[in-house]
Amino acid sequence: MEKIQSIVNEIYEIFKDYNVSKSEIEKRLKLLIFEFKVPEDEAKRTIINGLRRDLNLSREALRFPLTKIADLEPGKGVSVKAKVIQLWEPTSQSIAQWGVIGDETGTARFVIWAKSAKRKVEEGKNYIFERVFVDEFGGIKSIKVTSISEVREIEEDIEVSENWGEIEITGALVSISQNSGLVQVCKICGKVIEAGICKEHGKVEWNEVLRLRGVIDDGERTYDVEMEENCIKELTGLDLRTAKKMAFEHLDRGIVLLELKKKLLGRYLKISGDLKFRTVNVKKAEFFKTKVREEVDKVLEEVKAL
Repeated sequence: MEKIQSIVNEIYEIFKDYNVSKSEIEKRLKLLIFEFKVPEDEAKRTIINGLRRDLNLSREALRFPLTKIADLEPGKGVSVKAKVIQLWEPTSQSIAQWGVIGDETGTARFVIWAKSAKRKVEEGKNYIFERVFVDEFGGIKSIKVTSISEVREIEEDIEVSENWGEIEITGALVSISQNSGLVQVCKICGKVIEAGICKEHGKVEWNEVLRLRGVIDDGERTYDVEMEENCIKELTGLDLRTAKKMAFEHLDRGIVLLELKKKLLGRYLKISGDLKFRTVNVKKAEFFKTKVREEVDKVLEEVKAL
């Protein structure tokens, strides 16, 4: 019976997201093994193929099982049902779309590669991402949509686990996005525009803002950070008026981004703000200065006590 239960558990792991019960699997397995004397391995294959036909699943679908976000494992091929929570500005021509997806178990990033030629997704809508691959960087999991993937909108309204609140982080600013500095944003959606054109709303009126989008690493994981003018001014002395003046004098907005990188990239910061889906909306920021003398004295005292 121990072997029977082991086979039941194996089959259940394959079909658990398709409302198949262990009792149903066990009933079929015992019928095949005890009534029809079918060898265990053959009985297992028969049940898997039978359930696959009943559920109208292809063999390929079983190679990319429907998986909850909390259960994503790097290197695995999966299918995921999720809601698109946030869309970010692509940082490379190789990326068609990227952002954050979520389900009731958690959140993850997603990337749709430009070469995959997939349909565009929209914030707030629900999709099934089929035949995607799981990756991980800085403790944050992501799914990659490639040419073999499929992305389909679904009617199911997926509840999202919103693990967010106030947070304080000390770490190194390891990256600053190209969409930082002095940028023009759409008055309607706040997204960066190019030549007066918003990807969502076409030709629009725009505002000029000073902002920073980057990544901070606290030694254990990474966080996306969004910093507006007031925090940037506290750290660098640079405000919107000064940024506009710099851009005018150099006839290049890019000079502001270079200045931010020069003053902030690689520096240790202590930030606090609201955490939402692994993104920190920074409310307060300062340079982190270690008290070296005190730390040395503390270590010497500990050594003396040994």
